[in-house]
Amino acid sequence: MSDTTPIEQPSRLTSGDFTESDAPFVLFDAWFEEARRSEPADPNAMAIATADAGGMPNVRMVLLKGVDERGFVFYTHQTSQKGQEIAANPSAAAVFHWKSLQRQVRLRGPVSLVSDAEADAYFDSRPRQSKIGAWASKQSSPLESRLAFEKSVAYYTAKYAIGSVPRPPTWVGYRIAPLSIEFWQDRPFRLHDRIVFKRERPSAPWTKFRLYP
Repeated sequence: MSDTTPIEQPSRLTSGDFTESDAPFVLFDAWFEEARRSEPADPNAMAIATADAGGMPNVRMVLLKGVDERGFVFYTHQTSQKGQEIAANPSAAAVFHWKSLQRQVRLRGPVSLVSDAEADAYFDSRPRQSKIGAWASKQSSPLESRLAFEKSVAYYTAKYAIGSVPRPPTWVGYRIAPLSIEFWQDRPFRLHDRIVFKRERPSAPWTKFRLYP
């Protein structure tokens, strides 16, 4: 005999705290601040998906290093695999998953370089050894041995033993200007809340609608 007991919903389907928002970046800032307090490690971790010139996708984890109304910023080498893929196909998708909050944020849009001034300012804020590592690593290139990498680190440590460490010319920042941002909140019985903001271009106004879970 089938169970005809009705499902008791512990709370309303519409949480009301975020589904009524009309400002995606304001909403992201609020969720990100909550994630900073609740996530045990790297609340700014995001998966970045890119594709090469042939359309083959690739995904990896990076760290968000800046966000404002212009978009979401991360840093890497232009000569890295993702740097080459962005050069061939300047668009990307990203997702944040905050397990402690049972939330996701998904976004996608065109990618552009941040200004040299912005990249310099962020590079200057990094620990000295991280700056040395940026010089020592030929990111995504084959590495013959760990010892070869350690020798490269030693070389640049000696080279920049005195004074400041400049930013490598290929070490740059990328900004994703989202054309869509989706906010996902876990709910009981897979009756999740999802809203998505979309626009035709980075300067266009947002439209918002709900999605079935």
